[in-house]
Amino acid sequence: MTSPTSQHKTYASDDPEALHTSSIKSLELHYQGKVRDLYAIDDQHWLMIATDRVSAFDVILPNVIPGKGKLLTQLALFWFNQVRALIPNHLASMSLEEILPDPVERAQAQGRSMIIQRLKPLPVEAVVRGYLIGSGWKDYQANGAVCGVKLPSDLQQASKLASPIFTPATKAELGDHDENISFETMQSIVGNELADDIRRVSMALYRHAASYTQPRGIITADTKFEFGLNSQGNLVLMDEILTPDSSRYWEASTWQPGCSPQSFDKQFVRDWLETLDWDKTSPGPELPQEVIDKTVSKYREAVERLTA
Repeated sequence: MTSPTSQHKTYASDDPEALHTSSIKSLELHYQGKVRDLYAIDDQHWLMIATDRVSAFDVILPNVIPGKGKLLTQLALFWFNQVRALIPNHLASMSLEEILPDPVERAQAQGRSMIIQRLKPLPVEAVVRGYLIGSGWKDYQANGAVCGVKLPSDLQQASKLASPIFTPATKAELGDHDENISFETMQSIVGNELADDIRRVSMALYRHAASYTQPRGIITADTKFEFGLNSQGNLVLMDEILTPDSSRYWEASTWQPGCSPQSFDKQFVRDWLETLDWDKTSPGPELPQEVIDKTVSKYREAVERLTA
């Protein structure tokens, strides 16, 4: 297991409620990911805490984004409720008070945690793109396709696709980079039937989200989903969904093809990092306060506009 705090120096925040790394002594720490800490409750359940850590280009940065974990949790829970008719999710019906009777420990998890079922996670990320941006744009520039999906030759950066495309990726270990793969490669990893189910559900989830956000002035450019199998072997939606950390949300009123649109996600962080002479490996650089403040503001605006 890799601890984020072992990779580099971390920087404190002036916000007393900001959380870089949780410390729950009454439960066994199972795993620390890029932004979430996972604790074992029993043989069927986990406690997942969304910290205020921030990662970019698959590297955990030394700063926190104060309040980010609570905002992401609020939005993920909203979306899990929105799409529960499309697919079961990993949420369990247990209370935080039951799991963490100590008020000091409970305060770390309050508002930024989910009590979830233990699943067998599938080793792929289900990415759906409605617009051409990010690694998809880079792949398209190189070979006119994204994950083996051939696209028209006249597209620009941020172009809207004629219809959404499914572009899976491998799930990288902490510190490594996710890798775009073809649907055929995904089939070889999880099997044809399961790959078909994941693609079908992911496309339905994306279309539901895009149709919901558009009237609220927000474009869902792309998003990724993660799935696991429960003890009966059924497909279950897990991790977080449709948050600014797992999706690209754009301001619809300013979007136009040919440039990178105004974003509600970590784009402030990515754009600033792209100006540096940094090789995108750990340790990451310290973020200036202006970038932190702008990122928090955009996260908060996205949550307010989508859940109001």
